[in-house]
Amino acid sequence: MRVALGLFLLFWALPVRSQPNAATISGFVRDATTGETLILANVVLEGTRFGAATNTAGFYTLTSIPPGTYTLVASYVGYRSFRLTLTLAPGEARRLDIALEPVPLTGETVVVTAVREREEARNLGVTQVETRLVQELPAAFEPDVFRTLQLLPGVKAASDYSSGLYVRGGSPDQTLILLDGTTVYNPTHVFGFFSTFNPDAIKDVRLYKGAFPAEYGGRLGSVLDVYNKDGNRNETRGSLSVGMLASRLMLEGPYPWGSWMIAFRRSTIEPLLALLRSQNVEGAPDRFYFYDLNSKLNVDASPNDRLSLAFYAGTDVLKLPFLEDSQLRVAYGNRTATAGWTHLFSERLFSSFRLTGSYYFSLPTFELAGTPFERTNTVTDWSLRGDFEYFPNDRHAVKLGYWGGWFRFRLRDVFDEQPGTRAAIDALYGALYAQETFRPSVFWTLQGGLRLSYFGRGQYFRLEPRLSAEYRPRANVRLQAGYGRYYQYLTLITSEFITAFDVWLTVDRGVRPAWGDQFSMGVKWEPRLGWNAELEAYYRTMWDLFEFDPFLPDVDGRAYRELFRFGDGYAYGVEMLLERSVGRLRGLLGYTWGRTRRRFPGINLDARGRPQYYAPKYDRTHDLSLVLSYDLSSHWRLSTVFTYATGQAYTEPSGQYRLVHDPFGADTRNVVLTPGYNNARLPAYHRLDIGLTRRGRFLGIGDYELQLQVLNAYARRNLWFYFFEFTREGTVKRNEIPQIPIPLPNLSLTVRF
Repeated sequence: MRVALGLFLLFWALPVRSQPNAATISGFVRDATTGETLILANVVLEGTRFGAATNTAGFYTLTSIPPGTYTLVASYVGYRSFRLTLTLAPGEARRLDIALEPVPLTGETVVVTAVREREEARNLGVTQVETRLVQELPAAFEPDVFRTLQLLPGVKAASDYSSGLYVRGGSPDQTLILLDGTTVYNPTHVFGFFSTFNPDAIKDVRLYKGAFPAEYGGRLGSVLDVYNKDGNRNETRGSLSVGMLASRLMLEGPYPWGSWMIAFRRSTIEPLLALLRSQNVEGAPDRFYFYDLNSKLNVDASPNDRLSLAFYAGTDVLKLPFLEDSQLRVAYGNRTATAGWTHLFSERLFSSFRLTGSYYFSLPTFELAGTPFERTNTVTDWSLRGDFEYFPNDRHAVKLGYWGGWFRFRLRDVFDEQPGTRAAIDALYGALYAQETFRPSVFWTLQGGLRLSYFGRGQYFRLEPRLSAEYRPRANVRLQAGYGRYYQYLTLITSEFITAFDVWLTVDRGVRPAWGDQFSMGVKWEPRLGWNAELEAYYRTMWDLFEFDPFLPDVDGRAYRELFRFGDGYAYGVEMLLERSVGRLRGLLGYTWGRTRRRFPGINLDARGRPQYYAPKYDRTHDLSLVLSYDLSSHWRLSTVFTYATGQAYTEPSGQYRLVHDPFGADTRNVVLTPGYNNARLPAYHRLDIGLTRRGRFLGIGDYELQLQVLNAYARRNLWFYFFEFTREGTVKRNEIPQIPIPLPNLSLTVRF
């Protein structure tokens, strides 16, 4: 930590000098057909070291340019390169907005001409997922952001019924998920086929798998940053998709002061569920539907000012029979709102301000053998955020910002009509950060940052240093390393059964924030055009992890801090990725070897009564994904996805006995005997999905895409979990609860007009 702090202060102490009479070029890069800004587009002066990538608003700036004549090149994957010869006068500050023409991502037509293409997307632990790639990849019935991310090394899936993200040994709560800068809690649909992010409404997705920079905080593990589309600024367009599992409608267009976008998605799985129930298929729900609504309005107030309003609403409803006399009912969802203002103070100083609101609710009920359980869990989060980017010269880039708000949490349980756990927490929180990127030469890039965070419950202040370095011995090779310290003031008590039973809790007096250090290093190599190979290794620690203590006999009357147990953990692994992005055959091969462990009091005790580390359910030693997409012709495309993973850990009981406190048996307790917590593994998970796509013109109205897909093509009976029943004789009966047990077909038609 002292080394990181010292290097950061050294960066700030370096003199910032600009050449006399140096020129500057700045502006926005947009899609020529829609007017959408392009994130991480590349802008360079050909044959020089001057270059930059656009930020999240599509803005770029090139500083400290000597006067003269240059060829400016702007490029982005899937777009034709823009070239312009220009002459810069001494001291000139030129505003140059650029529009790039899109080209189809088919055949050998994609040519990547820029050396610094997608600069930030190639940083350590960063993955940028473009919406058009999400829609091209084969998916479980629908293009989906989370399902696509789960195919990447270091990102794991819990089951077919959960699209939650488990990144580098971390639980879902250790990933900060943002939609237009607004925190989203539990953004998954309960049946697991979809996340809450409708791909029709999404412009850009960026995942920081670890060692993320100082502008982000509040989580121990990773960051998923998602941005809504702004809407077409040139003409009114739309798309309609009708499928067996979900249907979507998206409309966008211009108006005199800017643009607008609205997208709606609803599940249409009810007929398929009725068919499965008629065939007595095990695990088929009696009822299930969800919907998502995204909307955004943009106001171009001036060339240097843009205002935006974005909204999201989504809800799930599920009724699922469980064994013969039990069932689950769920209603849960999210609401978010974001008011944004981006302002360009000058060609060197860019700013962004956001007022955000987020609301999450979960209302599950569970009935087991006639005994009901009900839960009400809500989270409300209001925040104000400001970010500033300053570019003093071509070697330095500075980011400063603040993020503060108010967090509210409510929890109420009722078991067999008797009140149970109750919790109510209100807290102020805030953070300040400073970050600098320093390029001492064309070979080295150094980034240092500090973040000061605060949480009102407990009056916690924490300092978080961040540091990363990159060395480029050749233009197509990157050697990278990074370190960061992170604090987390929230925890998610995850359900072993289904996402809707997850509960968010916070720190308080006597409940300290969790914290950890991350170390990572990697090498990235582009051996030839359209090919990319990556190898990354990581190690991370987790301290002061807090969760509900399951051994408490009664929680009534206890102080909040007495409800928890505290533990620690660690994770390490190696990730490998090979991808091909050009040609008729495209795809990726990803593999992760990893291990994650947790340790809590009272779990897996040794002979001296000391707790030992155990594998949580999302630990996977081996995780492999193979994604292939082949263009059979200009109209037909074949896609396949194969996944394999080590079976998840679970606790297998060996028996039970009964304690009786009086002769009449009025006070009894069943004691379950196990060799150890998570002492066994489910069988290995593997699955094959196949898709066939037909593209063409639809009655002269627009372009269509017809998809025929089969999920779980060879009917692998992957297990969800075991349910154990105990007899009075002390024996144990094990029931297998499968995931998707049979091949499931899907047919969908999308028309873009």
